[in-house]
Amino acid sequence: MATTATASATAAPVESTGINTETRPPRPRRTSSVDPQIADKVERHLQQRPPKEALIDRNILKDDTVAPSLQAARDKLQRSQLEDKLDHALQQRPKREELVKDNILKED
Repeated sequence: MATTATASATAAPVESTGINTETRPPRPRRTSSVDPQIADKVERHLQQRPPKEALIDRNILKDDTVAPSLQAARDKLQRSQLEDKLDHALQQRPKREELVKDNILKED
């Protein structure tokens, strides 16, 4: 017959997480290397920062509604469309001679 192992009275103390605490040294006490006044100032600034949507509206952050794997392709497409639009606008622009003829520019 097989016997099952049971916890013996000599086992090391175990926390509720199941970790043996007797074999670990006590944690050293950590002291903050940051000045409390500076930490408070940083905390206030973080609380006052604008929301993500406002940063997206101001073109500080990029809109992340597209999957990360598609963002580069989307950005490349948008740039290409903008270049095409600018090229078309420059081609439609009146020539210097036409502006002189219409008395918009002076002859040099």
